[in-house]
Amino acid sequence: MIVASFNINGIKARLPALVDWLKEASPDVAVLQEIKSVDEGFPREPIEDLGYNLETHGQKGFNGVAILSKSPMEDVTRGLPGDDTDEQARYIEATVNGLRICGLYLPNGNPVPGPKYDYKLAWMQRLQNRATQLLATEQPFLMAGDYNIIPQAEDAARPEVWTDDALYRLESRNAYRRLTNLGLTDALRATTRADKTYTFWDYQAGARQKNNGIRIDHFLLCPQTADRLQSCEIDAHVRDREKPSDHVPIKVTLDF
Repeated sequence: MIVASFNINGIKARLPALVDWLKEASPDVAVLQEIKSVDEGFPREPIEDLGYNLETHGQKGFNGVAILSKSPMEDVTRGLPGDDTDEQARYIEATVNGLRICGLYLPNGNPVPGPKYDYKLAWMQRLQNRATQLLATEQPFLMAGDYNIIPQAEDAARPEVWTDDALYRLESRNAYRRLTNLGLTDALRATTRADKTYTFWDYQAGARQKNNGIRIDHFLLCPQTADRLQSCEIDAHVRDREKPSDHVPIKVTLDF
């Protein structure tokens, strides 16, 4: 089974790019972030025509997540538990062939300090709580998406410029580390120690041409899923195509 994650940065603006990549990579499951569309406005037909079932959790103009699956999805839930007042569309879950797929778009958190950063850290605590709940079930699961976290210095071309940014602040990295310390495996780092391995390049200042990137899109796997991990790859070439997202897809191959 190939499972992918892709922050599409606006489904209506990037639909041709998404369709081209789906035809090329043909993942069994893909989680999307920043669809920036309400559910009823999502352009379903071109994706369904490729053989995908589709579940969305949308929001007008901002955020929004989705799961695409070639197989039927079961027990679809929307929203991260732990705060009934949270109206931001950032989290969706579904089970595909026995694997619980958790798709997430973690808050950016800037500017720091401030309420947006407080929300980010609180959201990460809720994510940790959800991971703890899922671990207790012993059902295979993964948490994939745009974490807006640079875990370590090696995950940025120029880590020194991110020191005070919400993506790289010590509190953010510690929150990510608490997730992995539960027993979750960072799929990319479990399969490669290669440097200059990024999933995001800013549109400005020739960042892609200079490979001035960061790694903020991650797959975290529970032990039952990590045991079935075969590979993890980043489709960096997608960033060089016409009208690209500022993120690129990351995908894992699992023995499911």
